[in-house]
Amino acid sequence: MKQFLHIIMTCLLLPCMAQANAIRLKDLVEFDGVRGNDLVGYGLVVGLDGSGDGLRNSPFTEDIMSNILERLGVNVTGEQFRPKNVAAVFVTAALPPFARVGSTIDVTVSAIGDSSSLLGGTLIMTPLNAADGQIYAVAQGTILAGGAVAEGEAAQVTQGVPTSGVIPAGARVEREIDFDLSSLSTMRLALREPDFTTAGRIERAINNEFGRNVAVMTDSGTVEVNVEATNARSTAHAIGRMENVRVEPQRKARVVVDQRSGTIVMGSDVRISHVAVAQGNLTLRIEEAPLVVQPNPFTEGASVVVPRTGAAIEEEENVQLAEVPETTSLSEVVGGLNALGVSPRDMIDILKSLKAAGALHAEFVVR
Repeated sequence: MKQFLHIIMTCLLLPCMAQANAIRLKDLVEFDGVRGNDLVGYGLVVGLDGSGDGLRNSPFTEDIMSNILERLGVNVTGEQFRPKNVAAVFVTAALPPFARVGSTIDVTVSAIGDSSSLLGGTLIMTPLNAADGQIYAVAQGTILAGGAVAEGEAAQVTQGVPTSGVIPAGARVEREIDFDLSSLSTMRLALREPDFTTAGRIERAINNEFGRNVAVMTDSGTVEVNVEATNARSTAHAIGRMENVRVEPQRKARVVVDQRSGTIVMGSDVRISHVAVAQGNLTLRIEEAPLVVQPNPFTEGASVVVPRTGAAIEEEENVQLAEVPETTSLSEVVGGLNALGVSPRDMIDILKSLKAAGALHAEFVVR
């Protein structure tokens, strides 16, 4: 059966369709100050169906449970806890920019003890802290775990990760980030993939949008915009106009291979120099056929096993040799390698050899 090369080709549009490659500025850059903040908290999940922490193995679960009960007015000093329906968890969330008091955000809950599942559990009110130690949100709610567990007396089957789950809109914002966007007279745009050509195109596109020179490229990853010179009503209005400006980014020629799945991703700018490629198989065969030698009748002796090994090396004949012309494009390379009938694994080896020979003009990334 013919082997098909498993290749995902990206950016294979014709030059006449260059406008279709234009991308919104909001998808290419990060605006200075418009960013989220990470939150983390330590809490307790209750209501588990016998899949909680073993308190002897997770003493911190007993500590936090005692603290919660003490705050609720229950005196548990000196008591011994052995419940199996509670689990200690870490709660993480991202506070989006300009989140206001009373708005809700999603949270992720992950077990830190020896709990086997958080399915059906409820997170008790957990404060979420930022890097400055301040509480910015409080989380509570029923956990939606992303796995399933089935077990019997002698076997257990687990699908997914039942020890981690999410609570949609499970945290309420209690404190706002102190940031005055309107006070910015200049704003920096940080490119997600720094490139001098792309930064220059962003500078020209913004200047064309406002009809004056308000943007300047400072380096490959930064474009600085004079917000006051835009004559916009506010900084927010200026950002609203800039983020919808369309720019065609300049991408690096890159080849990404995943050795585990055999997936190969190439960009349209990948070029191959004049080179010849040969692909063949080498087969090593070893066969063991031991021989048992019996003694002659009416003689003293014992049976002896004589080892017999057959070894052979076979090389595939008529190995195909393909010549790749100068500055070959991606589609031509794919067509030529398909003609050779190489598998994805062989394709990865060929690309490595091309890169080592200096014939592959692209960044080679192996995952």
